[in-house]
Amino acid sequence: MTKAPDLLVDRSMSQTVRALLAIREWILEGKLPPGERISELSMVDRIGLSRTPIRAALIRLEEEGLLEAIPSGGYAVRAFTEKEIFEAIEIRGLLEGMGARLAAERGVSPAQLRPIRKCLAEIDALIAEGRLPGDGFSDYVPLNARFHALLHGLADSTLLARQMERATAIPFASPSAFVMAQSQLAEARVILTIAQEQHRAVVEAIEAREGARAESLMREHAKLAIRNLRLALESRPAFEMIRGASLIRPSVPA
Repeated sequence: MTKAPDLLVDRSMSQTVRALLAIREWILEGKLPPGERISELSMVDRIGLSRTPIRAALIRLEEEGLLEAIPSGGYAVRAFTEKEIFEAIEIRGLLEGMGARLAAERGVSPAQLRPIRKCLAEIDALIAEGRLPGDGFSDYVPLNARFHALLHGLADSTLLARQMERATAIPFASPSAFVMAQSQLAEARVILTIAQEQHRAVVEAIEAREGARAESLMREHAKLAIRNLRLALESRPAFEMIRGASLIRPSVPA
């Protein structure tokens, strides 16, 4: 039987998640623009929750990088330069590369590879349907996210998983951050084809226990996201498809 204190903890966590999701959504939708000050009291009134879950949500959003504490108290919505985003993607690539290398060096059984091979086959089938580029990108996003999650799992490293979670919480650093923007690019099919070949190659490298090759492939794979961002910055329709685009500030030329 669940004890009363446990119920209170569960309720508090649920309210924190509710506040976290609401504030994050407002930031990414541009309803809370860069520089906007956010206080606990203002969010209490807006969301209709007590200060405790609001405070926990704001702390988490600061850890994710969407908010920054300000000296006068409270938080402000952050903006991100292109340079910061490129660096965040590079960090993600380094971690994914390390995970792929660990998986290859430790060895992965055919049974462990079966789910990620199934995911590859589903992406192949989607590409074969001829809806990419096009409306098929809405189906590609969860498949791409699943592939990367399965890849992380093959490393079998709790510490690495924790670091990966932190790295991909940084806005625009996740593997699917620019996929929908990619759908608006003339180069979409070429980029998608390269990405899928890299997916396949890294799985083959892991199976062959080629650690250095697996690591190199995933670091190179992350560079596709950087390429997508650079192309999206040159295309208004593509840029507007980036979730949280209002937070991006062009880097000042040297």
